[in-house]
Amino acid sequence: MKVLKFGGTSVGSVSSIKTLLDILKEENKNGSKPVVVLSAMSGITNLLVAMAEGAAAGKEFTAELAELERRHFEVVKALLDIQNQNPAFTRLKIHFNQLEELLQGVLTLRELTAKTRDTILSFGERCSAMMIAKIAAQHFPEAIFVDASELIKTDSAFGNARVNMELTDRLIQGFYAENSDKLLVVTGFIAGNEAGQITTLGRGGSDYTAAIFGSALHAQEIQIWTDVNGMMTADPRMVKKAFSLEELTYTEAMELSYFGAKVIYPPTMIPAFLKKIPIVIKNTFEPEFAGTVIRHDCKASTLPIKGISSINNISILSLEGSGMVGKSGFSGRLFSLLAREQINIILITQSSSEHSITFAVQPTDVGKAQMLIEQEFELELLANKLEPLVVEKGQAILAIVGENMKQTPGVSGKLFHALGRNGINVRAIAQGSSEYNISVIISATDLAKALNAVHDSFFIELTKTLHAFCLGTGNIGKTLFKQLADNAGFLQKNNGIQVKIAGISNTRKMVFNSDGLSLDSWEDALAQSHHEADLKTFIHHMKEMNLPNCVFIDNTASPTPIGFYEEIFKSNISVVTCNKIGNSASYSQYKTFRDTARRHGVDFFYETNVGAGLPIIRTLKDLMSSGDRVQRIEAILSGTISYIFNYFKGDANFHDVVKEAQEKGYTEPDPRDDLSGKDFMRKMLILARDAGYEMEASDVQIDAILPKACLEAQTVEDFYAALKSEDAFFANLKDTAEKDKKVLRYIGKLENGKASITLQMVDENHPFYMLSGSDNVISFTTDRYKERPLVVKGPGAGAEVTAAGVFADLINVGAN
Repeated sequence: MKVLKFGGTSVGSVSSIKTLLDILKEENKNGSKPVVVLSAMSGITNLLVAMAEGAAAGKEFTAELAELERRHFEVVKALLDIQNQNPAFTRLKIHFNQLEELLQGVLTLRELTAKTRDTILSFGERCSAMMIAKIAAQHFPEAIFVDASELIKTDSAFGNARVNMELTDRLIQGFYAENSDKLLVVTGFIAGNEAGQITTLGRGGSDYTAAIFGSALHAQEIQIWTDVNGMMTADPRMVKKAFSLEELTYTEAMELSYFGAKVIYPPTMIPAFLKKIPIVIKNTFEPEFAGTVIRHDCKASTLPIKGISSINNISILSLEGSGMVGKSGFSGRLFSLLAREQINIILITQSSSEHSITFAVQPTDVGKAQMLIEQEFELELLANKLEPLVVEKGQAILAIVGENMKQTPGVSGKLFHALGRNGINVRAIAQGSSEYNISVIISATDLAKALNAVHDSFFIELTKTLHAFCLGTGNIGKTLFKQLADNAGFLQKNNGIQVKIAGISNTRKMVFNSDGLSLDSWEDALAQSHHEADLKTFIHHMKEMNLPNCVFIDNTASPTPIGFYEEIFKSNISVVTCNKIGNSASYSQYKTFRDTARRHGVDFFYETNVGAGLPIIRTLKDLMSSGDRVQRIEAILSGTISYIFNYFKGDANFHDVVKEAQEKGYTEPDPRDDLSGKDFMRKMLILARDAGYEMEASDVQIDAILPKACLEAQTVEDFYAALKSEDAFFANLKDTAEKDKKVLRYIGKLENGKASITLQMVDENHPFYMLSGSDNVISFTTDRYKERPLVVKGPGAGAEVTAAGVFADLINVGAN
């Protein structure tokens, strides 16, 4: 025998009640005759509460009562045959008349006692169960209505009555023995005291009713039919990647339920737990889904945690002072006081020095708790043995739950790493003695961000989502978006990473979407955006969106974004940049960026500052972090100059090769920006600094490639004219090199703390002799690579390789 409980949404409309009947027909087909426990129709209990409290305050309730009648009568008209409608209408009308009399009495007296309140609330379940019993009887003639107040006996603690389990078990068992051939349709939530007065079972009372019947009748299982697919790994309203759990232990389910998972309530499980009866959470609107089974003997799980629960609005109260240290009974005095006044404490944490106690309560209890504490400890407060009570509102609790936590090392570290990396401050921490739960108090404004970050961290079979904000939509930006679109599936499958572009800005427009902009239509979205480009606003909005795992991508060559890097780091947002201006400005700025990123636990990746997509920065850092010592670095780090000297041979003249390089897009609009060596200098400076040297731009010695006349030309046209007039100078360089079987190379060198860039002639024995196109090459001579230097070589210019370098940096952020 099974017990099936249907919640408010499962009986809330004509269509959902039809689904309920289909579920019962399926059970009947399988030879099962379950006990059916019903809640009030969705929204009805809230309506009854509003009417009762409104009447006590002197407000009329006629409109609400009419709405109550309308909703029930509509179901009767839709689902009962015409000949069966009148008895149902009559029974419902009797209930509504009784309810009206009660409410009129409350209105007259302006008083709502707990006893009267329970009686008023009972009409929701009584009307629902009676109505559905009559509808079910058309399909199951043996269906009968059962008023649980006659079978479940409690004390007289109205509002949250305590069940007399021994008497209740006898009554239920006796009633079932006489009606085992019937389909019992039972009212949830309500019970009765020994005087026959209506009581209620408190929050989650209908679930509790199902568990009480299941326990008394030794049910095969208890099914809780609701509007979600079982218990989930997190609140699906805030964590879109939350998924249903196949099974949980009673302890795990109780921990998750206590901290906000409202699918089932902790008291529900106690009768089932004692009898080891499985509880199955099912979805009325997707009945074929297996749901979640809560049972005693779960199979072993590979997950370190089962779920993340949360309470999104709590307040915390903190007491501290020397009068608490070593004072036996202080905590007992405090919490006994709150317990006497029915103030529920959600979480407690105390410092090891006993100097302070922090505890969380519902916001509605704050005023009362504060008044009671200030009265109880008045003398200690006056004597300054206690500091004034500190109240902090707008807080939330996040709790990770799972039995595997007990034997899995590093769970706490993973939790706090995920929170810290996303800039989420933890106000208080508590861990249950069972080690099944670690709870943290954080700001309520950070809850959604925290839930998503922690969920990504623990459920590694899911993809980790990076939210990227991209500045710059030129060749590199466009190419990056294309690469992300082309490789999205590969990233998810092989790296477990999903990249969502949450914001894009160029010099004209900016656009945002927390769910991610389409990489197929981002240009249209940007063009149609009403947001005019403003970098300060872009940064502000990125911070305001408060998304987890954020990355700011600077694909510009502008000095303006650099001024925002420090602010971005302080907002716990990582930075990926191909903009080398920031790292090659003053050394103090370079150091500030690193220190700030490190202090806030985020990444600062800039691989493309030096060699486009070549792993130069990463190779240098790996060498140094592994304890190797750099003796010398030699490099060709200008793809533009590399291209020019690779094609400046034979009959070619220097003027024509430079012109060709510009036409192919290898140079800046003014080729002197490349040929002056300034860009190369910036790259060598960044390398020197990453190698541990405190160098400024002025410390890098640069040998000019161009004659003075070329550098001083007023325009680009004048420059080319001057370059043409220097043909003999460059031809002489080329001829001298070819005569000695050498090639021209513009080489940067770092050795003994000195950096230089010089034009050299190298022979075939030199590692830089064999270059082609726009190749960059770098040679690391270290303690380990002394005889044969470590060489990195490949394309050093172009949108494809630079975007690929940004892409790689982005993925490395996701790996941390």
